[in-house]
Amino acid sequence: MSMGSLEIGSRLDACLAAAVAADPTLSDVAEVIAACATAAIEVSTVIGRGALAGDLAAQGAQNSDGDVQKFLDVLAHERFTEALRGAPVSEVASEESEGVMLLNPGAPLAVAIDPLDGSSNIGVNMAVGSIFGIWPTASTPENPLGSFTGPGTLQRAAGFVTYGPATSLVLTLGNGTQTYTLDRAEGAFRLTHPRMEVVAAAKEYAINASNARHWDTPVKAYIEDCLRGAEGPLDKDFNMRWLGSLVSDAQRVLLRGGVFLYPGDNRKGYAQGRLRLLYEAAPIAFLMEQAGAGAIDGERRILDICASAIHERVPLIFGSADEVACVAKYYGGRNPAAGRSPLFGQRGLMRG
Repeated sequence: MSMGSLEIGSRLDACLAAAVAADPTLSDVAEVIAACATAAIEVSTVIGRGALAGDLAAQGAQNSDGDVQKFLDVLAHERFTEALRGAPVSEVASEESEGVMLLNPGAPLAVAIDPLDGSSNIGVNMAVGSIFGIWPTASTPENPLGSFTGPGTLQRAAGFVTYGPATSLVLTLGNGTQTYTLDRAEGAFRLTHPRMEVVAAAKEYAINASNARHWDTPVKAYIEDCLRGAEGPLDKDFNMRWLGSLVSDAQRVLLRGGVFLYPGDNRKGYAQGRLRLLYEAAPIAFLMEQAGAGAIDGERRILDICASAIHERVPLIFGSADEVACVAKYYGGRNPAAGRSPLFGQRGLMRG
């Protein structure tokens, strides 16, 4: 019995039990997902109280990446880590920890996690989230990062939580992508979208346009052709969205289609973008592909890329299959319009 065959409204625990009944090798994976769901509900409760829970945006120390941690970053990290200690998890790679954290040596699974995505939205009542990928344990004394340095195709499951007007859990066990919505009265996630399917083409793109002057030529060319709308080579008018929260943009793409771009650019430290391969790009790519969408770094499939370090960055472009393929043509120089938009000859939005 697949998870997608369960009725809308089914509880997450029932869906996981059905998945394990169909494939007993998912038993440990289901335990880890249940632990993540428990932590997410706890974090959702704190976020739901807003300022009544204290200053969630209060700044503290720096994390592994040099970013200043906020109170909610630390709280989410602690809640997820504690929940995972009670699951069959050997080690955790977290954005909020410099190195791999050892939990239950000998356990069969490892978790890569961004406990709180979208930290810049804390304190202004906008959506934030959590992202995780579940990997088979593969570390050895000779290769302590072994669990996290294979291609993203090795992930056993992946998910993200969006803490917005509703709290939702988007999940894949490698057999489609489902969305569960938190029933706050019951304190449990219930299935609301049994099988997400991203439309092949759409008219929305998401990118931080304030960085336009720093983009490489392929990105400039693609966005300028989007701006030309129906009069340009893409033959349709676009809307632009940018929420400052990866999970929010990912959920919108899953529901409405479109394309999300966080490319590398010419600023110091941004050559590979700012998103992390292991606990942001790889889980999102897994979820997207299981929903019929695509995810690339511009030229390579994200799930084919192997991390060499747990906090490694990667450019990330994902969304509707046709739109992602179109962007790839600009990167490959195969689009006859790439780089030849009339806007390139003007001092306008993209020229600075």
